[in-house]
Amino acid sequence: MKTKLLFFVAVLFVACSADYTPKPKAFIKLDFPDKKYEKLDADCPFVFELPIYSQLNKNENSCLIDVSFPHQKGVLYLSYFALDNNLKEHTLQSQKLAYKHNVVVDAIREQQYVNDSLNVYGVLYEYDGISATSTQFYLTDSVNHFFRGALYFNTEVNDSILPINLFLKYDIKHLIETFYWKDK
Repeated sequence: MKTKLLFFVAVLFVACSADYTPKPKAFIKLDFPDKKYEKLDADCPFVFELPIYSQLNKNENSCLIDVSFPHQKGVLYLSYFALDNNLKEHTLQSQKLAYKHNVVVDAIREQQYVNDSLNVYGVLYEYDGISATSTQFYLTDSVNHFFRGALYFNTEVNDSILPINLFLKYDIKHLIETFYWKDK
């Protein structure tokens, strides 16, 4: 018994003799690809630019497009609808889907987009806080076309993926700024 106690005391003295300094907080290092884009000209009534590091999955018979970002573990879901005097219905539905996350996020910011020369108008919804989505938007010409997008991650949006979220938000803004209708 004395040997065990003596051994325990010896271990305590040896373990406590070295100075301990805590490691500083650190963030994981993320290597993002260079921002390079290519024009998407699918068999749909619109054109825009997508990042070259994204993968496109398009439904053959419609303009439903999933743009996946495999290294960032996110998917941008895009939908197109031809308008038939139902612009209000589509904008209200988009607003309802965007504000569905209002109960879990800290804030929702709306940014209006207007490009009269290309006849593109829309709203970008950006979220602060933890939610399933980080960005949603819609674009329209107010007469014939309605285009909607929503970015979702394969994990909840929190502070640890904030750099990835900001990286992809820039790509969504680029998509909106390069968007135009083919029939214009």
